[in-house]
Amino acid sequence: MTTTAVRHGLSFDIEEAFHALNMWSVTPPDTWADQDSRVEAVTDRILALLDAHDVRATFFVLGLVAERTPGVVTRIVEAGHELGSHGYSHRMAGDLGQEGFEQDVRRARGLLQDISGEPVDGFRASTFSIGKGTRWALPVLAHAGHTWDSSVFPVRHDRYGDPVFPWHAVHLDIPDAPPLREYPLLTRPALGRRWPAAGGGYLRLLPLRLVDGALERSEAGGEPGIIYLHPWELDHEQPRHALGGLRTFRHYFGIERVEAKLSRLLERHAFGPIGEVPVPEDRRLDPMTLA
Repeated sequence: MTTTAVRHGLSFDIEEAFHALNMWSVTPPDTWADQDSRVEAVTDRILALLDAHDVRATFFVLGLVAERTPGVVTRIVEAGHELGSHGYSHRMAGDLGQEGFEQDVRRARGLLQDISGEPVDGFRASTFSIGKGTRWALPVLAHAGHTWDSSVFPVRHDRYGDPVFPWHAVHLDIPDAPPLREYPLLTRPALGRRWPAAGGGYLRLLPLRLVDGALERSEAGGEPGIIYLHPWELDHEQPRHALGGLRTFRHYFGIERVEAKLSRLLERHAFGPIGEVPVPEDRRLDPMTLA
């Protein structure tokens, strides 16, 4: 492992492959109850891998997964990892609207806390869908009892992103709401803008050195980075669907190499739960004032 004082935030978004937005054309939400579940076995593999490397992480569990396979939640907590919420329905914040989002958030948090017997402080929105047009979601999270969030991706992207948001963790001072810590996903500067480098599809589709180099760059600046993966991205035996061109490539390419890449990152860098990543007190921001 690289010797460093920086401990990055490692996270897993616990959802089924068919929950991914990219899959909805072949596995629409009204079919989900009839789809075979694979998330439990893959999550157990992730837990074993982390145990082998003596690493703790944050697991953002989807409410639908917790409801169908509550054992996933209990094993995550029993293994000493941090439990976070991935919402209930896996619908994007903008599609839910403010009222629907609040209901979704509260339902998921209550369910996860009932199963685990533990407080659930952290949150991650489906498809990183808290961005420039949905910053109204941040006070909703604070009012619902969450104390921190990791949903903002400070990049330009066709589905998500908030390119004017700070690239490092900040305290959010929200009028008429408790404070909230925000942990944006890892990015890397190049050509005058910031580019995604936070794992997930970027770890699958691109060379390992992109994420590895972004973590090294963050370490050099004394700044923790936040990375993520989904269980289905380590499930090379999952059923394959013809999604069409780019979407098929985006969803399946590189899956068979992800576990080895993750192991390499665990060997080279120090990781821990996101909620334990410190945020300097002088980093404060009212997100509603961003341009």
